[in-house]
Amino acid sequence: MKLVVNLKLLPSPYQHRALLQTLESANAACNRVSSVAWEQRLFGQYNLHKLTYYPIRQEFSLTAQLAVRCIAKVADGYKRDRKAQRAFRPHGAIAYDDRILRYLPDDRVSIWTMKGRQTIPYACGPRQRELMAFRQGETDLTLRDQTFYLNVVVDVEELPLLEAQDVLGIDLGIVNILADSDGETYSGGTVNGLRKRHAKLRARLQSKGTHSSRRLLQKRRRKESLFGRDANHCISKQVVLKAQRTNRAIALEDLQGIRQRVRVGKGQRRQHHSWSFNQLRSFISYKARLSGVPVVLVDPRNTSRTCPACGLVDKASRVSQAWFSCVRCDFAGPADTFAARNIRALGRAAINLPNAPAPVGPGASRSL
Repeated sequence: MKLVVNLKLLPSPYQHRALLQTLESANAACNRVSSVAWEQRLFGQYNLHKLTYYPIRQEFSLTAQLAVRCIAKVADGYKRDRKAQRAFRPHGAIAYDDRILRYLPDDRVSIWTMKGRQTIPYACGPRQRELMAFRQGETDLTLRDQTFYLNVVVDVEELPLLEAQDVLGIDLGIVNILADSDGETYSGGTVNGLRKRHAKLRARLQSKGTHSSRRLLQKRRRKESLFGRDANHCISKQVVLKAQRTNRAIALEDLQGIRQRVRVGKGQRRQHHSWSFNQLRSFISYKARLSGVPVVLVDPRNTSRTCPACGLVDKASRVSQAWFSCVRCDFAGPADTFAARNIRALGRAAINLPNAPAPVGPGASRSL
């Protein structure tokens, strides 16, 4: 499986300016190649190389290999869309290969810039260093919030899929970010509280419209995203370890297009659209693949309205957001846990396991 490792570069002020100039020159060269491609209606890398290689090297003072990478970037752009001329941002990412970027001992990198080769240290944690042993292919140089990063592609070997003896059902939500069929829940109170505070702060800062308020908005805009991403990583890791330890597959709802299908009130729109369900599901999926845990996607329709005891589907059984009480058999308990058990039953059917009763106890609630 291919993963991306982000390494934070730690350049000096001079090296920072050199990297910035390199990004600007390379993307200016990409725009020049793009204009030639659009005028000549030639979009393949081979034809563009013949037309533009020497002109952009001379005009933008690029090294040979970086000129090749710029031409490839334009050709890749036109593979996706030829309906309009492609334009490239001045600080867009550019690709480096081993001819113009080399990793050195002691967490340093030798990289070509418009000011010549520069040796720049980078921040690297234990997990990143472990993954760097599987480095493969190109490295992208990116600029985010005036900080340079190297996005390194690594190819990690996946474990063989285990032969699942059961299924762990997973229900995703807002009040409870995740609930499983064992009765364990991960509360979203802390995350939702942080998002609410950020929303109020953004509204106040945007209403001021001053230079300092815009600077503060730019400084804080990624904090909410990083906090939610870290929470999703923690939750997905625990879920996958639990399934691996108990020799179970994971069943998830297929929530493709959930934002368009589900209608919510005006007061809930920000909360509904701010949480990244797809990110959490993708984290669970890729961690499961690495660990050899099978993942099954099931139809989400009526999973929260179905009684796991008698199978009755009735909207009236969902007496509140948190509680489910069957109108026919009076089987009652936490609604999210019951939905996860219904997902478990669908997952068992999908991988041809015989029907089995789910645990009855509601389980303990745990907050992140």
